[in-house]
Amino acid sequence: MAQTEGGFTLPDLPYAMDALEPAIGADTMELHHGRHHQSYVDNLNTAISEGAAPAEASLEELVAAAGTYPDAVRNNAGGHWNHSFFWETMAPTDDTGEMSEALSGAIDAVFGSEDDFKAAFEEAGAGQFGSGWAWLIVNEQNELEITSTPNQDNPLMDVAEVSGTPLLGNDVWEHAYYLTYNNRRAEYLETWWDVVDWDRVSERYDAALAE
Repeated sequence: MAQTEGGFTLPDLPYAMDALEPAIGADTMELHHGRHHQSYVDNLNTAISEGAAPAEASLEELVAAAGTYPDAVRNNAGGHWNHSFFWETMAPTDDTGEMSEALSGAIDAVFGSEDDFKAAFEEAGAGQFGSGWAWLIVNEQNELEITSTPNQDNPLMDVAEVSGTPLLGNDVWEHAYYLTYNNRRAEYLETWWDVVDWDRVSERYDAALAE
């Protein structure tokens, strides 16, 4: 997510466009990554070039202080950060790994079971009115918590109603699922678990506790 001399750039996907099928089709990935994510990068660079934010600021700095910047920075910096995080949250079904014992134990302690956690996360995603994101975070009390944000906001922003370190985030904008699922957001949320990279999520959990 680092900024280059020429501005922010679209990161490469860590897998092929069709690697997440059938949960997420190649046509959705091409549209989502190549057009939607690219537009957030381009619009952010334009806003910065027009003086809306410091040219030397990192993406993480822009996100953390999102509420102090115009919407062009808040929305597009959030879109760039969220999508970069989202791609790295997923992996082909054969490479998703398993939850670590530490993460699994924390989920059981907070939510009762993995199934209960997934149901609560899906409910957060389905209940997010309009466009937005569902998140699993480590909150300011170092506890797991499920939250959601509108548009391209995220829990790292100074405008977030619930702050914390994201471990897992699912995009519930229609462009993330409509080509395959149409208006069946709940089906998309349920199927998405097939491509969640639990090795990566577990690494994020360990890192969040170590901070």
